[in-house]
Amino acid sequence: MKKVYVAGAYSSDDVMGVLENIRRGIEKCAELLGEGIAPFCPWLDYQFQFFNKKLTKTDYYNYSLAWLEVSDEVFVLSGWENSAGTIKEIKRAEELGIPVKYE
Repeated sequence: MKKVYVAGAYSSDDVMGVLENIRRGIEKCAELLGEGIAPFCPWLDYQFQFFNKKLTKTDYYNYSLAWLEVSDEVFVLSGWENSAGTIKEIKRAEELGIPVKYE
């Protein structure tokens, strides 16, 4: 299966924005999975927090980048332009020569 790292905004100014970002991200990943693609879905990360409250934002960034670095492609959801994390992910993909596609 083609491994695709799905990137996009997670954080927001309010909880409703965060929930909408999570919904959009998971929806796109489910769509890709249905197309026979193996997506990495960072919007599912919140579940780890239920089981390990010691995890930090840096832990999540490092874990995500480890998956990005072995991906065949990065797919970026619209609305990413103000996401510091997504900007870093795009930069890292470009450094590694991983193709970046935009919604």
